[in-house]
Amino acid sequence: MSQSTTLRTEHETGAAATAVPTVSIYGISFSKLNMRDTVNHLTARIEQHIPTHVVTGNPIMVMAALESPVFDEALRSAELVVPDGTGVVWAASRVGQPVAERVAGYDLMHELFRIGGQRGWRVYLLGSTQEVIKTCAKRIAEQYPGLIVVGYRNGFFGADQDGEVISAIRQSQADLLFVARSVNTQEPWIAAHKAELGIPVMMGVGGSFDVIAGVVKRAPKLFQRLRLEWFYRLLKQPSRVGRMLVLPKFALKVMRDKENVTKYRNAL
Repeated sequence: MSQSTTLRTEHETGAAATAVPTVSIYGISFSKLNMRDTVNHLTARIEQHIPTHVVTGNPIMVMAALESPVFDEALRSAELVVPDGTGVVWAASRVGQPVAERVAGYDLMHELFRIGGQRGWRVYLLGSTQEVIKTCAKRIAEQYPGLIVVGYRNGFFGADQDGEVISAIRQSQADLLFVARSVNTQEPWIAAHKAELGIPVMMGVGGSFDVIAGVVKRAPKLFQRLRLEWFYRLLKQPSRVGRMLVLPKFALKVMRDKENVTKYRNAL
């Protein structure tokens, strides 16, 4: 994306501004698109330079949004929320508005890398430790030679450094920005600064950089097929047990609220 390119609003564009079919789960609009259509939708938005905050939504995020107005606003203001979590797919089906399939954030990121390698897109990586992000940038450049890694930075910075971080990202003229910080930080940070960043696709990717860098192993294909990635992560990282307890809490809440899941946001 050249510096002279003007980022356009959805009102000024055509195809990419077409409404995405969604299902509301406690006020958060989850996309019903499958992976292929999601990639096509985002490709169009990148080509038309429409700033897009992509959230890879899961039950933990939904429950966090019910407790935090700031987090809730970050999710509700996102231009696209994909159903990353299996629990979200289940909840949508339960209320009679099924999504096409689970759209895993890790896989979506790699699909965008793949298309970006074909089209010469520019990507900026933000988050994790300096060692991990450096290794990650190297491996991505090697795996997708047509993709241009225009910059990377670790995720350890405070609000007093936001200005310099945003300036560096803007100067990189990136088409894609992937942010890997804590779940309570990355989405609100993108939401708060997306207008300044002006990147066509801005997406939080959690621990994905650790997987790419080889620090953490992704769940084997069997666990992925059985929709048990969360269980594999728990086996490998028992310290996540507190966080994983949110999953049955979400399921019980959906069953209790029934059709009201799609109609309003209520307290926990």
